[in-house]
Amino acid sequence: MDSTAATSLSGLWDEIFGSQPDPDLWVVIATLVAALAVTVPHGVWRLARNAITIAHEGGHGLVALLTGRSLSGIRLHSDTSGLTVSRGKPTGLGMILTAASGYTAPPLLGLGGAALLGAGHITALLWLATALLLAMLVMIRNAYGALTVLLTGGTFVVVSWLAGPQVQAAFAYAVVWFLLVGGVRPAFELQAKRSRGGAGDSDADQLSRLTHVPAGLWLFLFHAVSLCSLIGGGRWLLEV
Repeated sequence: MDSTAATSLSGLWDEIFGSQPDPDLWVVIATLVAALAVTVPHGVWRLARNAITIAHEGGHGLVALLTGRSLSGIRLHSDTSGLTVSRGKPTGLGMILTAASGYTAPPLLGLGGAALLGAGHITALLWLATALLLAMLVMIRNAYGALTVLLTGGTFVVVSWLAGPQVQAAFAYAVVWFLLVGGVRPAFELQAKRSRGGAGDSDADQLSRLTHVPAGLWLFLFHAVSLCSLIGGGRWLLEV
C-alpha cells in the first residue's frame, strides 16, 4: 500500500515538474498573434485587461507579504482598475517595493513563465499559475473580483486536468505571450493619462512621494522592465 502511494506521488511529481516537448514553431507564432489580437484592439483589450489587472494587484499583494506587511485585501473592478490594501510602515523599502511591483508584475511573471516554457516545464507553469490564483482568491474582497479570479483560475484547472498536451502547450504559450505583450501597454496608458493631467495618485506618483524621485523616472522604470521582459521572454519562447 505504501509502495503504491509512493509510486503515485512520484508519478505526479514527474508529471508536474518533468519536462514536456516543445510545441512546433507555428504554434508559438500563432499564440503570439493571438496575444497581439487581444492586446492591440481597444475594444478587446478592455476585456482582456482584467487578466493584467489580476497580475498587477497580485504583484502588489505578494510583495507586500514578502516585505512583512499585512495584506488586508484586494479589490478588482469592472473598469479594469484595482486596489490592494496593506498595513504596515507607510514609508521605507517595504512600501516602495510594494508600490513598484504593480506595473512590473505582469511582464516579470511573463518573463518567469517564458523561462519555464523554455525549459519545457509546461505543466509546472499551469499548476503554479493555478496555485497563485487560488491564493489570491482568498484575499479578494468584492464580488466582481472573486468572479474574475474564479473564472481565470477555473480555466487553468480545466486545461491542466482535461486538455491534451498540445492544447496545454498552446494555452501556456498564449498566456505567457499575453503577459509579456499585455504587460507593455499599461505603462503607456499611464503615461498618456499623466500627460493629460490625470492619474494623480498612480503608482508612479505614490513612488515619487515615497522616494522624492520624479514620477517620470518611475514611469521610465515601468517601461524598461516591460520592454526588456518582452524582448528577453520572446527570445526564450521562440527558441523552440
